[in-house]
Amino acid sequence: MLKGIAASTGVAIAELFYLREPDLTVAPDMECDPVAERARYNAAAAQALSQLDALYDQACQTDEQTAQVFDIHRMMLDDPDFYEGVSGALDQGASAEWAVQQTADGLAAMFEAMEGDEYMQARAADVRDVAGRLIRILKGVQETTMEVDHPVIVAAADLLPSQTVQLDKAKVAGFLTKYGSSTSHSVILARTLGIPCVVGMGEDFDRLPPSGTAAMDGSTGEVVPHPAGAVLADFQARREAYLADQAALKEYRDREAVTSAGHKVLVCANIGGLEDVDAVTAYGGDGVGLLRSEFIYLNSPDLPTEEEQFQIYKQVLERLAPRPVVVRTLDLGSDKQAPYFGIGNEENPAMGYRAIRICLKEPHIFRTQLRALLRASVYGRLNIMFPMITQLEQVRQIKQMIAQLQRELTAEKVPFRSDIQYGIMVETPAAAVMSDVLAEEVDFFSIGTNDLTQYTMAADRMNAQVSDLFDPADPAVLRLIELTAKNAHAAGIWVGICGESAANTALTDFYMSVGIDELSVSPASVPAVKRAIIKC
Repeated sequence: MLKGIAASTGVAIAELFYLREPDLTVAPDMECDPVAERARYNAAAAQALSQLDALYDQACQTDEQTAQVFDIHRMMLDDPDFYEGVSGALDQGASAEWAVQQTADGLAAMFEAMEGDEYMQARAADVRDVAGRLIRILKGVQETTMEVDHPVIVAAADLLPSQTVQLDKAKVAGFLTKYGSSTSHSVILARTLGIPCVVGMGEDFDRLPPSGTAAMDGSTGEVVPHPAGAVLADFQARREAYLADQAALKEYRDREAVTSAGHKVLVCANIGGLEDVDAVTAYGGDGVGLLRSEFIYLNSPDLPTEEEQFQIYKQVLERLAPRPVVVRTLDLGSDKQAPYFGIGNEENPAMGYRAIRICLKEPHIFRTQLRALLRASVYGRLNIMFPMITQLEQVRQIKQMIAQLQRELTAEKVPFRSDIQYGIMVETPAAAVMSDVLAEEVDFFSIGTNDLTQYTMAADRMNAQVSDLFDPADPAVLRLIELTAKNAHAAGIWVGICGESAANTALTDFYMSVGIDELSVSPASVPAVKRAIIKC
């Protein structure tokens, strides 16, 4: 049996089909005519933009979130850092191909170095996708296509977003990759489409046979070449059970999540922006428990203006009204940053200059975001949440700033809601231990179990050497969650969980036992979490 990373649930038994990339190796060439190479690059960029426009239109027919990927790719083509890198290499006599390759390698390495943020690390694949498109055009190489007349398990070194969206989904039973992560756009698309996916197989990928049938389980990461006998029967039974379970889950999408004891729980969704809104409603989310506003900054070539942010928040609130939407304010740092912030590298970014610490020291940035949020509040049910809180004084500073902004907007006759709820993320032991005091200053808590586990166990969640210590179910972590919930309820405020463990149904009984009021998970996880709550 072979293994990889379980990335998208489901079971498939089908013939292997290898999606092999053409050789796009680029040799160093620094003796070219800059004028001629710049003309070649500009022509290739224009053609690439046309292709991305077509891919965007194609993706819109499948999934809005996937379509957004190609918007990001179009932005990358126009990104000043990307263009300046290419332009600088061309000025030095590089060929257009070499200039693109060197620039892309540098940017991809920057994303991959963002330890602790799998999402941003996975953006390296987007950079390479754009670069590969440009290089294919420059070299006159056609894109790889899949020509089969029956469902197959697609095996590839890695799957780029543009490749995934162009595959005939009716003929894809599953995906297997040698590289990649569970947060890549291709994996996200696979989950949306309900296609099993196992990624990051590494050396086990090389042990796959050149042809024949394989069985795979996207829930466990198991892959078996040439299944037969009892093994084949086992995978067939797994597949039937999975399909039956998926059908059963549909009835929970639009149900209220109420325990047998009568405790009602909101099951909300974690989203990155406007492109994810449709998934919230499609899976029956009760609202948004975490809108990661930093993606507005990360996807912008410059510091986003108040108006740009306002329009995004407004549309999200309008489309989800009357469901509640919790927006987390800017959560960036040296491990996750937009180039225009100019934050230097830190030896320990998880404990460094990040999130609310940046916002309070750069009040002009924070004020802009808060004004945009206050203005947008009239279009829906807005809650605002502040990350990385460790001190009571931080909360009081924030409240003073909000009060000043409210006075300004009132003077300007700009409307805003007076019933906005303000909360904090409890993601540090300091916040958990001081939760009785903090609860008197806010309207809600949302426990970020990813960081809370990391800080409590002193275990970097990206360090494989200590991965055994990174356990959200460790008694120390559970005690802090219980303490936080107890102190929240004593103060008359609600408490939620927005970390990855919110979707871990093995912990649902515990969360209900301590009175958790809200769970925020990926949209696709909503029905399963609702079912687990109802059965408590």
